[in-house]
Amino acid sequence: MTSPLTHFDAQGQAHMVDVSAKSATHRKALAQGRIRMQAATLALIASGTASKGDVLGVARIAAIQGAKRCAELIPLCHPLPLTRVSVEFALDAEAVAVVCTAQVETVGVTGVEMEALTAVQVGLLTIYDMCKAADKSMVMGQIRVLEKHGGKSGDWQAAALPAAGD
Repeated sequence: MTSPLTHFDAQGQAHMVDVSAKSATHRKALAQGRIRMQAATLALIASGTASKGDVLGVARIAAIQGAKRCAELIPLCHPLPLTRVSVEFALDAEAVAVVCTAQVETVGVTGVEMEALTAVQVGLLTIYDMCKAADKSMVMGQIRVLEKHGGKSGDWQAAALPAAGD
């Protein structure tokens, strides 16, 4: 019986998936996550007066760097030549949170979902790092792939999240 988990061989040993027989196609993934915080911390980010500087500007660069370094962080990821990384932040005053959305693209033989997820997480971690002096209680959550395009399995889109909770 073969495992539905592609990173394990027939003996149950972890391995890097062989993608040599796959065709190169344009692949794209969109991921998102959020970091909740105190209202004063969100106001600090919005005003651009945090003591460490432009929180969202630094977090954007960190997120892009995170996508580019994904294969160094996740042991069985293939290193990919990324053709595009786009990172956006939105302030959600109602939820008292910052939402990070990353879109990653390549022309290659494997998808970029992990790169998009890594970009989001590194962006959120950078916000935490830059604001932790003001608010150590920040919480990251709802980090997930929203959609992916390309490859043999085609297009996929996530279902909407329930309204409450992380």
